Amino acid sequence: MSDNPLFQSGALPGDAPASGVPLAARMRPRTLEEFIGQEHIVGPGRLLRRAIQKDALSSLILSGPPGSGKTTLARVIAGSTARRFVTLNAVLDGVQAVRNAVEDARSNLELYGRRTILFVDEVHRWNKSQQDALLPWVENGTIVLIGATTENPFFEVNRALVSRSRVFLLQALGEADLVKVANQTLGDRERGYGAWKVLFEDGALEHLVAIADGDARNLLNALELAVETETEAWPPPEGAEIRVSKHACEESIQRRAVLYDKDGDYHYDCISAFIKSLRGSDPDAALYWLARMVYSGEDPSLIIRRMLVSAAEDVGLADPQAVAVVDSCARAFERIGMPEGQFHLAQAALYLATAPKSNSSLGFFDALASVGEERADVSDRLKDGSRDAAGFGHGEGYKYPHAYRDHWVAQAYLPENLKGRVFYRPGSMGHEGHVRDAVLVRREAQLLAPDDDSAPAAWTWSASANRSREWLERAEGERANALLAVRVSLFEKAAPARHDRVLVLGRFTSLFAWEALRRCPDGTVVATVASDGEAALIDRYSDSLPEIERPVSVRIGSGDAVPAVAESVKAAAGFAVFDLVLGMDVLPRSGDTHTAVSALAASFPGARFVLAERAPSEGSTLSEVLSPAFADRTMAERFRAFERGFFLDASPDRPDPHDKACGSSHAPEDLRFMKETRTTERRISEMELRSWFSDGNSYGRALVGHFGAEAADTLLTACIEAARRPVTWKSTFTYVLFRAPGTDPRA
Repeated sequence: MSDNPLFQSGALPGDAPASGVPLAARMRPRTLEEFIGQEHIVGPGRLLRRAIQKDALSSLILSGPPGSGKTTLARVIAGSTARRFVTLNAVLDGVQAVRNAVEDARSNLELYGRRTILFVDEVHRWNKSQQDALLPWVENGTIVLIGATTENPFFEVNRALVSRSRVFLLQALGEADLVKVANQTLGDRERGYGAWKVLFEDGALEHLVAIADGDARNLLNALELAVETETEAWPPPEGAEIRVSKHACEESIQRRAVLYDKDGDYHYDCISAFIKSLRGSDPDAALYWLARMVYSGEDPSLIIRRMLVSAAEDVGLADPQAVAVVDSCARAFERIGMPEGQFHLAQAALYLATAPKSNSSLGFFDALASVGEERADVSDRLKDGSRDAAGFGHGEGYKYPHAYRDHWVAQAYLPENLKGRVFYRPGSMGHEGHVRDAVLVRREAQLLAPDDDSAPAAWTWSASANRSREWLERAEGERANALLAVRVSLFEKAAPARHDRVLVLGRFTSLFAWEALRRCPDGTVVATVASDGEAALIDRYSDSLPEIERPVSVRIGSGDAVPAVAESVKAAAGFAVFDLVLGMDVLPRSGDTHTAVSALAASFPGARFVLAERAPSEGSTLSEVLSPAFADRTMAERFRAFERGFFLDASPDRPDPHDKACGSSHAPEDLRFMKETRTTERRISEMELRSWFSDGNSYGRALVGHFGAEAADTLLTACIEAARRPVTWKSTFTYVLFRAPGTDPRA
């Protein structure tokens, strides 16, 4: 138990005596099992829950809105740790209190070998020097800091302190969680109202839950007022019936207390949500966030300024009138004021939300960066010729556009060293969509126009050829990046949350496990491995991480069935409940896809699955891209016939699941398939070809078996000769997405 008497007794600073302790204080959870909500942080298998259970906490900061459970979670930790637990309040305690706490912690560590956890409530209230006083002692391990704050810790807490702590973001409780809190209170005989029969009029309890706005403290305070004012004297006799009317509930909490701080995190979050709703063309969301800001008393001039920015940044040339409309609404608001001016705020917001969008004006900032990075002179042709045309030839060669048809002529305006650079990328919506084609055609013509009339035409073509060669050299790396491209696509489709428990199956599991570890730092990552090499990759990567943060590596046999894999995972990780299962080449190389999908769903109930399955028969082949250049047409036809047979034989290894799985009664209802083909311009190197044609490659062995060794060598020579030019290469993956029904009873 904690050394802190406040946490041992259940009291907190400022609490009333035991006989008059408020309901919200009495009902604070004492264990993780009593804690309601924040499943993404303290649910089964989550990092923080495991750290609390193992008493292996490192410094952390709990950030979240009032009533989300920050102090309560600290109380749970105090009740479960074997370490000293000391609490400070940043509003009441200053630097001297910090020094005293640190000195006591140092003495306990030196004399008794007992470490100290220091809980600081409202840690953002301390100034920089007060927070700095903690830094060396957190760094050397004398104390483990738990800070609680309602503000964004990345802005309000010392950066050095944040960098040495793990930040957990708590969320406002959902209505289902608040209902659990209310029911827990109504059923608790010791601390709540379980000793009486409390009955609610229809809609009464629902009103309390809805108006509490995700704050458990608000709910319990209102519940206490509603219940205890419905009797003549409190407490009534044990077993008495208490009927709570809807009117009493409405009186106990009449208006939703919208969380909003004009100088804090919620101010920035709301304005951010508003702008993103405008940008995302969602008029309903735009009106909601606008109303939330107006409801909370936000300065209308700030809202108008942000809409003027959005008119240029997000709508831009797709609708050039957007700036004028918002500016007119702003002028009208200045003349009329509130409350009627709300119509003009709403009109401006709706105009922006429903307007076509273009962010092409961001090209200005690319140009601005280029100015800072590269020195570029104005060409003589574009210089002012009114002052020194005779002496230096300034302005000579400039073509006056109005002297030409359509008032335009192709000539270069960018400096020579920036020729071909693109800053403006016209969108395809609204007004900009109408002018887009003309802009692109003129740009292409300008690229061919020489910068200087006296320069040889070959100068432009040389520069262009050099750029083409550089592009082709970059394209050579496309093949090496193929797996990374699959990983990017896989995680885009999976969209994991920070707290997800992720299981990685199939091939190249280390590649996907590392990305999962980066994206899900507050969850758990488990990866199956079928070889010593793959296991070594994961182990080497995680050696530098604390043990509790490392991915769990599960060794399986290459032929293990899915149920056996699930049992191995549970034995190694301690649980088999996952939010997300992903991987590449997970489905078996033969057999019905729906059978494999059903086996996966049965073994990992409740999980989302995102699997990338190769489809080699639908991608490019060597004969497709190279044989058209063969001089020997007979050899070309034999080569195509061989590859058709080879990849036809390989097709069952990667079955197209579309036709087989969709109609299966065993497949999950939301089973989906997404074909993705990636096309790149690349060169096929001689080294690659020799690798494919070698005895160590199944393709090479099959080719020699079909053609014979001598003919295979002749074919290789023809391929090397044909590969001297770039080719268009296509690779296809089928992404299999579904959610397994149910929940895992083994959890």
